[in-house]
Order: sequence, then structure tokens, then C-alpha cells
Amino acid sequence: MSRDRVPVRHSLVTRLLVTSLLIALAAISATAWLAATTTTRAISQEQGGAVADERAVYEVLLGYAAGHEDWSGAQTLVRSRAAQLGRRITLTTDDRTVILDSPAGPELSGTRPSAVLDPLDVDLGLTGGDQPIDVRAVGPYIVPTTDRYLMGEAAEQVQNCFRKVGYNSVVDVAPTGRPSVVTTSVRSDTASPLTPEVIEFCSFALESLVSPIEKKALLELAKLTAACLGLGERSAQLRITPDFRAYLGRWPVVRTSTESTEVRPPSSLQSAGPATTVQQCVSSSRKIQLRSYVAPRALLFVTEPGAGRSTLSLSGASVTRIVLFTGAVLLATVVVTMLVGRRLVRPLRNLTDAAESHTPALVTTRDEIGRLARALNDSAERRETAESQRRAMVHDVAHELRTPLSNMRIWLEAAQDDLTPTDADLVAMLHEEALLLQHIIDDLGDLAAADAGTLRIHPEPTSLRDVLTQVADSHRGSAQAAGVRLELDIIGDPVVSADQVRLRQVIGNLISNAIRYTPPGGSVTVSADDTTITVRDTGAGIAEDDLPKIFDRFWRADQSRSRATGGSGLGLAIARQLTEAHGGTIEVHSKPGHGTRFTIHLSSAPPPA
Repeated sequence: MSRDRVPVRHSLVTRLLVTSLLIALAAISATAWLAATTTTRAISQEQGGAVADERAVYEVLLGYAAGHEDWSGAQTLVRSRAAQLGRRITLTTDDRTVILDSPAGPELSGTRPSAVLDPLDVDLGLTGGDQPIDVRAVGPYIVPTTDRYLMGEAAEQVQNCFRKVGYNSVVDVAPTGRPSVVTTSVRSDTASPLTPEVIEFCSFALESLVSPIEKKALLELAKLTAACLGLGERSAQLRITPDFRAYLGRWPVVRTSTESTEVRPPSSLQSAGPATTVQQCVSSSRKIQLRSYVAPRALLFVTEPGAGRSTLSLSGASVTRIVLFTGAVLLATVVVTMLVGRRLVRPLRNLTDAAESHTPALVTTRDEIGRLARALNDSAERRETAESQRRAMVHDVAHELRTPLSNMRIWLEAAQDDLTPTDADLVAMLHEEALLLQHIIDDLGDLAAADAGTLRIHPEPTSLRDVLTQVADSHRGSAQAAGVRLELDIIGDPVVSADQVRLRQVIGNLISNAIRYTPPGGSVTVSADDTTITVRDTGAGIAEDDLPKIFDRFWRADQSRSRATGGSGLGLAIARQLTEAHGGTIEVHSKPGHGTRFTIHLSSAPPPA
């Protein structure tokens, strides 16, 4: 069937695809041009103000999230900011469940968020900084007031140290309350170079102070970082300083309001691993430690009041242009669709008219419709042929059943009118006619089962020698009565997979048919070799024009339909059906005056189910 497929260039699908692509291309081009010319200017005007508003709102809400565990107290802050900017501010979870809104408005399911609020994962593009964790997220690192006084004194000592080496400095207090000293300028031209060793020496007085609360938090952070680095047995040696630097060793100094210990810092700290890896582990561990101290991650939407997204204002000329172009595209779509539709429907209407009038459909195209027209014409021809065969078969069946029934009725009426004695001869004659009727009915039942697919066989390993011998012995009486010699020619002991009963039926039909058409003095030979069975006679043979018809039901070479020269006309049809049910084939070769040979090819394997 693949060679009968419609070429792609003639396919109806190709024509529909090309038409759809042309319409879609025109609509997309017009829409894209209109969108580009009417929205570019409005978008560029709104972008500047929208980015500034988003950055301001982000900074304020990020500071709130860094200092609170949830968003429950941010409603007032959000509403005041929204009123100040004249925008709608909405906070939602990742699945777009609203947390805060000022005021409530349409759903934001299709709106892109302005930013993601997470103090542990800061959007550096909005803040312009370089710290992924907001410095306001202090968590458990808040220095108590009593320890801040000692750290302030240490900060003054650090400033004095920098002043002695020729540098000015200022004190910067972090959100945790811990001070730090930052150099600002050079005091004199004779100032010493500000090397890392000098900075470490001067800063030691401040960096050596760690409050108990800080130490507890840093020890917890060290455990998380050690697990991240996979230090194993060396995990207990990992230390993290208040400025979140990691090294392996002891705490350099511990001094609080109640105790003071001085330990000189090591000249060089042993690294806990590659700098990038250590920093990543410290950062990820800090996020784990601080997660419970900050507000949950939220999506920030800064939109126009009462809308889910920013809107654009179009001028009257723009609206008119959009309407005109839209109308033109719709008109073109309707016109093209109508033209293509009429062209496609016309042959379908012709097919409908041909089917209703039972006339051949006109094939004018080479696409799918043309192929459908050819298929309908073929189907109509097959239907007419099948109807003719059905009428002929009904006529043949009626004829075959009428003859024995008429004979039985005539003899019974004669016996009823005392015109013939009801003796053993009459009973035997009626019995013979009844057997003939039973034989015809059985043959028709086998053919009906084969047509319905319910003909069942029960294959098993079968010896051809035994089967052919049994069949030949059962037909020797009729062969002798007809003056025909019946012979067997079996090579070896071939075995096939077959139903013995059905196989005997096939061979019996062929032998009885051969005996019937062989004149006295002739011979019928049944031979077998491996999986091939041959039934050959020396009869008159079959004309070449009749060979294709011999397996048709109720067909006889003798058109007189006399049973003296032919049976019911079903034997060869049944033989073919049973052979095919075994998964085999049957062939016939004949030539007038030289006899006929039937050849059956079976398989040694079981037939298909």
C-alpha cells in the first residue's frame, strides 16, 4: 500500500498547511508591526520610573525581612510605601499565594515578579552591593550591651595604633553591635606602609574580643561549615572569626566583661581548604543558621493600582490603525478560507452524488480525495461482485437441497398412496437421500465456520503414512466399483503437525474427486514426500480456463449439474479452507487429456492459532 500513497506535493494536507502558514504569517506580521510601533515608546517611558520604585520598595522590605521572622507586622509598612509611590505592592509565596497586598486587586498569576525578597539571597543587581547575605540579618550574633563597652575601648586602642603608624581611622558599628575600625586617610608623608601585618597587629586588640553569645553562634556555624567541607576528624579544630573567616587552630583570645585572657595571634593561620570552597561553605552554612531568624522568601510585585500588570495608553490614531489592520486580516482570512473550502468541498459533493446514485465516481485529482474516489469505485465493484456471488450461491444451495428433498417427498407420497411398498429398498433409498442432505449441510457448516473464523483444528504430530493408508483403504471399494486403480507412493515415514480428522477429510475429498473424474482402467496415485502430499489421476483433465474456478463453491466441470459426474460442488472449496487452516497451501496442475495433479504443502511446525 505504501506505493499507492499520494505524493507530498499533491497531498491535501500540504495544501492546507501552506494555506494556514500564509494566513498565520500575514496575521503575525501585522500584529508584530502594530505592537512594535505602538508600545515601544510607552514602554521606554514607564521603565525608568518602574525600576526606581521597585529598587526603593525592595530595599525597605529587605531590611524588614532581615530583622523579623515573618511578614505579619509588615502590613503597615507596605501600605504606607504603596500610598507614597502611588503603586500597588504585593507579596506572595512562590506558588502565588498572597501574603500582603496594598490594596487587594486582580490575581497576579500571569505577572512577572519585580524581585525576590530573601535577605539570605540578595539581588545584587538591585542593591548594587557585593554581599549575597544582607548585613542586617544578624540572627544570633547580637553583642550584649555589657560587652559592647569593652569592644568600644578596644576600638579606641586600634585607632591609637593606626594613628601611631600615620593613618586616620573611623569606628563603624555593625548591626550586631560589634565595632570595626576602618582607615580613612594618611596623616603624614612618613607613614609606614599599611601592610597586612600592620593591620593584623593594630586590629588584634579588637578582633581578639569574642562575647559568649558570639562564640556560641560561631561554634554552631563552625560545625555546619566543617560538615560542608568534609573535614572529618579535624572538624573540632575549625574556628571561625567574627568577620566569618575560617581557619584550623585555637581561639586566639576570649575576653568578656567577667574574664580576660591575652593570647598572641599566630603569625600565620592554617587554611581550612581552598579559599573559594571555604567561602562557599561558610556562606551556605550562614544561610542555614540564619534561616529561622529572617522572614520567609517572598515574591515582590510592584504594579499599577487595580491591575495585575502595567498598562499602556494608546492614541486614537493608534486604535484606528489597529482596527483597520485587524479588519483587513480578518477579511483576507475569510476570503482565502472560502476559496479553499469551496475547492475542497466540490469533489466531496461529487463523491456523495456518485455514492447515492450508485454510479462510478469521477477521479479528477491525485490527492487524498482522488484516492478516496478510486477506493469507492473499487468498493462498489467488489460489492456488485459479492452480490452476484451471493445470488448464485443461494440459487446453488436451493438447487442442491431441492433434489434430495423432492425425491424423498415423491417416494413418501407414493408409499402413502400405496403405489410402492414400504420395504427395505424404500427405507435404504430414503436413508441415502438423507445422508446426502446431511453431507451437504455439514459441508456448508464447515465453510461457514471458516468464513467466520471459528473453524478450529487440533494439531498434533501425525504420521502421513498412517493417514494416507487409512484414507486409501476407505476409498478402495468405490475405486474398484468405478474400475479405477488406487495406489500409494510414500517415501520414508514423514511426520507433520496436523489435525488427523481434518487432514483425512482433505485427502478424502481429493481422492473421491479424482475417482469420480477418472474413466475405468485409469489410476489414482497418492504420494507423500516430507511435508508434501500429491493426489494425481489419469482422467480427462481440466481446461485451462476452468482452473481458477475449481475451488469456487458449487462449481462443477460438468455444467449439467448431474451427480453422476459431480458431487455437491463443495469438496474442493472445503479442502482449500482446511489446508489454509493448517497453515499450508494447495495447488492444482492439469492439462486436458493428461490428468490432474493436486499438491498440498504442509509445515512441520504447528499451524498459527
